[in-house]
Amino acid sequence: MNLIDYRSAIKTLKSGLPIIFPTDTLPAIGCLPKFSNIIYEFKKRDRDKPLILMGSEHKQLIDYVHESAKEDYENIASKYWPGALTMVIPASEKQTSILTSNDLTLGLRIPNSYIAQSLIRETGPLLTSSANISGFKGSITVEGIALDFPSLQILNPTPWEKSSGKASTIIFWKKSGDWSLIREGEVLVRELH
Repeated sequence: MNLIDYRSAIKTLKSGLPIIFPTDTLPAIGCLPKFSNIIYEFKKRDRDKPLILMGSEHKQLIDYVHESAKEDYENIASKYWPGALTMVIPASEKQTSILTSNDLTLGLRIPNSYIAQSLIRETGPLLTSSANISGFKGSITVEGIALDFPSLQILNPTPWEKSSGKASTIIFWKKSGDWSLIREGEVLVRELH
């Protein structure tokens, strides 16, 4: 297994390669936004499926949010983050270069994981996906992930903090005060009901 510490993880990310790290839901594969193509290659992921931008706190992601959605973003973020909730919102015009969607939206999340937040506080936001080969159920153990991605580096310390093993809830911003549910997860968003 290629276990690495924070300093090595930051070097690897800056070199353009992704790393694998724990979150509160499923282990993630992540990279710096300008290197997003590499995740699609490693995961064998369809390029029509967007990635999620993870931050360490919601203020770190606010510049990625389009002006029209900022108030709703702040409202939901203050109630449900950090946690297993991904918000899909229109992206700021200044940030379209990092988009992996076809509709100018961006999925944003702050994981409730000390290790993930510590890493992202150092690196800045990371584009992420679950650490599995697309179409296959991924492992939630370091050993299993190392078998799926033998060439990728995995963030130490291990064993990782306990995670839910369940994907995040995903909500989509339609217009001011109006959200729709894309994927049900463990977070129940009162604003949808």
